[in-house]
Amino acid sequence: MSASDKPRRVHFQSPEYLVERLDAIAALFDKDRTDLLVEAIREYIEDTADSETFQELVATKYYDDQLEFETVKQLVGAETAQRLRLLKADLEGEPFDLVAPTDVDIYGDDATTVETGDGDER
Repeated sequence: MSASDKPRRVHFQSPEYLVERLDAIAALFDKDRTDLLVEAIREYIEDTADSETFQELVATKYYDDQLEFETVKQLVGAETAQRLRLLKADLEGEPFDLVAPTDVDIYGDDATTVETGDGDER
């Protein structure tokens, strides 16, 4: 069991009729109320995280610096969070830290000098 799987006690209030229905369902399936609640929360989170609307909201808030990368990772998963980080860097115009190849001459012998009009040659 990893640290993130360690059970954590959560206390909340619910309308009485929901607790009664939950207990009846738990008894029907011979399960514990907590197990049903955890299963329901897990399914809700998975369904929500997979929704396009949710992912768009997360992306928008991340691009607007309203969410930190670690929070985005928790909300949509590491792969999607990494994709959003790369897209954000691209949108912000931050250059990727890539080393230019030294063994390739992209111009070959066809390099041309162009007069820019301000006296500089390029």
